[in-house]
Amino acid sequence: MALLCCLQISVVAGAQERQPSVTGANPGTSETTESGSAGGVLSPALTGERRPLYRLRKSDVIDISFSFATDFNQTITVQPDGFITLKGLADQMYVQDMTLPQLHDAIRGAYAKTLHNPELSIVLRDFDHPYFIAGGEVGHPGKYELRSDTTIVEAVAIAGGFTGQAKHSQVVLFRHISNDMVEAKLLNVKHMMKSRNLKEDIVLRPGDMFFVPQNAISKINRYLPVSSMGMFWNPHTF
Repeated sequence: MALLCCLQISVVAGAQERQPSVTGANPGTSETTESGSAGGVLSPALTGERRPLYRLRKSDVIDISFSFATDFNQTITVQPDGFITLKGLADQMYVQDMTLPQLHDAIRGAYAKTLHNPELSIVLRDFDHPYFIAGGEVGHPGKYELRSDTTIVEAVAIAGGFTGQAKHSQVVLFRHISNDMVEAKLLNVKHMMKSRNLKEDIVLRPGDMFFVPQNAISKINRYLPVSSMGMFWNPHTF
């Protein structure tokens, strides 16, 4: 919770529809607002890619193979600082958050002074496997591998389902937009399951975390005279 408080959270209720609005400076003209934008600036919380390319992270292992200069073939690991060291080059290269096509072009450019028109291929050998985190009132909170397309309802089932104290009408989904920004979305999973309509069942992305809060009755339950209530409802006491 302390980590989440340090991050800037933007709560997104839904994308705005494309509609005209009259500007104050010139009432005779209209200004169009597009979905996912505000004042002409795109919102990362609303315009994320559906299937984004993988971006390199620390400890990823990469195989680099040259077609006509096999002496430069190498296997490298992304260092904790995000840099890599390439064979035959003095300067290190910062590659964290690069996609593989971006890395290919960067390495090709780095070797251009050493090799004539270098041709190379890159294979991602090992990487941080996609995952999601389940927290709060679920059977087994923890970190789970995201092996395929998984929705929030499916993720709850993987994590052991809701507990009896769960407030599943207010499940919060946290999604990283950048290193210092998180998008938070409130989901009424109870309504989705009760209506048997899963159109709003969101597909998780790697690194997503959902939190199931405790319901109000459970919060005050510890303050109730449980022993006295048990005696009242026990038929053997009459």
